Amino acid sequence: MTTGRDFVLSIGRLYCDIVFRGIDALPRLGEERFAEAVSIVPGGGGFITAAHLAALGIRTGLLARIGTDPLSGAIAPALADSGVDLRWLEHSADAGPQPTVAMIKDGERAFLSRRAGCARPATLDAALADPAARHLHIAEFATLAEIPELIRMAKRAGLSVSLDPSWDDVWIRDPELLPRAAGADIFLPNAAEARAITGCDDLDQAGLRLARDFPLVIVKDGGDGARLFRSGSATALPAPDGGPVLDTTGAGDAFNAGFLAAWLAGHQPELALAEGIACGTLSVRSVGGAGTRLDRTDVDAMSRDLLHSQDRIDA
Repeated sequence: MTTGRDFVLSIGRLYCDIVFRGIDALPRLGEERFAEAVSIVPGGGGFITAAHLAALGIRTGLLARIGTDPLSGAIAPALADSGVDLRWLEHSADAGPQPTVAMIKDGERAFLSRRAGCARPATLDAALADPAARHLHIAEFATLAEIPELIRMAKRAGLSVSLDPSWDDVWIRDPELLPRAAGADIFLPNAAEARAITGCDDLDQAGLRLARDFPLVIVKDGGDGARLFRSGSATALPAPDGGPVLDTTGAGDAFNAGFLAAWLAGHQPELALAEGIACGTLSVRSVGGAGTRLDRTDVDAMSRDLLHSQDRIDA
């Protein structure tokens, strides 16, 4: 890490995730279903990425807003126990309740969320001015849409920037998405997002198209692993076979944390890709996006195994 600048900021809305598991089928209008278990955990890509970065030994602060309502209060203990620096977390009555109801069936999930108040924390300027800040991760395009100057602000402060668009029906096919994201160093869509943004059904072509706009493009493809695109070239790594899958919520955010931790440490992009896949794979073995506290030894072992199966794509 660069001396004096070793701090990552992660920005995005903070949710109270109410996660229902053990259901036979998702409910339809007019029907009621019953779940075997329910958990209440902090959610939102900004927090999940920050928590996994902290578990990997990266000093990380959360830039977000949280309400003063009972639901917001219910996730306070887990926030405090996450290892994330919370000094930039703004408490405000209009920031909550901001719940997400997640229903998990066969490892897949459906969500229903409510956004409350604005996404811009009052602490934003002070956080970016922190002399230790090195990198800003933007966990959702919706936050960037609300704070359109965010990337420019981070760049003026000398920070590198990563962006996960995170599926949003309002923005995912909007032609303004890519122009607004200009200046980001790393773009981290999943496969569905990459296809929707570019209009390319072929995933390699979608990734190469995005690589015209960003120095590094990482396309996450769930059980099929992930692909890295840069300067007209592509590299793919598969996901490991087998292993328990309890909840895939936040797997992409865990991937982001693994990739960013390796990239910030100066590792080659291919190794960062492997570490991202390892983190995403390990994260699905518990409930909630940050339910698994990643272990560096496990991540290193899995990423080494993945590199042995490296498959390059000629582009």
